[in-house]
Amino acid sequence: MATPLRATAVLAWGSGEDGQLGMGGNEEKDWPHFVEALGPYAVTAVVAGSRNSLAICDDGRLFTWGWNQRGTLGHPPETKTESSPGPVDALAGFKIVQAAIGGWHCLAVDDKGRAYAWGGNEYGQCGEEPERKEDGTRALRRDIPIPQRCALKLKVRQVDIAAGGWHSTALTIDGEVYAWGRGEHGRLGFGDDKSSHMVPLKVELLAGEDIVQVSCGGTHSVALARDGRMFSYGRGDHGRLGYGRKVTTGHPMELPINLPPLSSSRDGRWQAKYVACGGRHTLAIAEWTEATD
Repeated sequence: MATPLRATAVLAWGSGEDGQLGMGGNEEKDWPHFVEALGPYAVTAVVAGSRNSLAICDDGRLFTWGWNQRGTLGHPPETKTESSPGPVDALAGFKIVQAAIGGWHCLAVDDKGRAYAWGGNEYGQCGEEPERKEDGTRALRRDIPIPQRCALKLKVRQVDIAAGGWHSTALTIDGEVYAWGRGEHGRLGFGDDKSSHMVPLKVELLAGEDIVQVSCGGTHSVALARDGRMFSYGRGDHGRLGYGRKVTTGHPMELPINLPPLSSSRDGRWQAKYVACGGRHTLAIAEWTEATD
């Protein structure tokens, strides 16, 4: 019996002004086009940032393309943009299983639970501590063009690292949430502490909630618990936190799912299964779960 042919095709469309479509040019495409440069590879995941893109292959190789002025593509910028996918050579030999793009930085996790970061770092969102100079002062590198290990003391769940506009969040294999980067508007979840943090700190306000997924937007974050409850925090204008009022807070609060029962029986409830934070909005997938005896 012949082995079934397995093939993947990466498609892209929309704005191409920074080469983020990966088609070798900067043209805009108003319908899906094949990214030919990735044709020889079995791509298992793609991530779209505001001005760049990345792809993960089944063998763990990582490709990036688009805007690169801040080292967002994982290597020093030789040109402002790169319109064809290229491998991140610094991560060759590691099997990358998940990645995320923030405002100007990227995060990745390998199959051993090790986290990596690169790109813009002005608020410490790449998780690097400031270097101490000879005079005793400390200087934070603004850009980190070569991927480096971050969150060194954490073993990150392989599919739960998130990059926001200027902050990062990771979920460990023990279900603990850590955050670092710019803390303005409470997006890190540290309560009234709105300062920036260069190294990952535990979000104590989510301790004991059995978190299974985290997501970061431009200025807010959402954590999803195993029982389907969602907790949001950060900047609340435009209603992005989902509380029914435009409050900004660094205290994670449960986000209500105010939907009618799916069946005539009210003995059940809606549970969130996946969350995604955008710049000024939030998405979630929820399902109705009948109560069991």
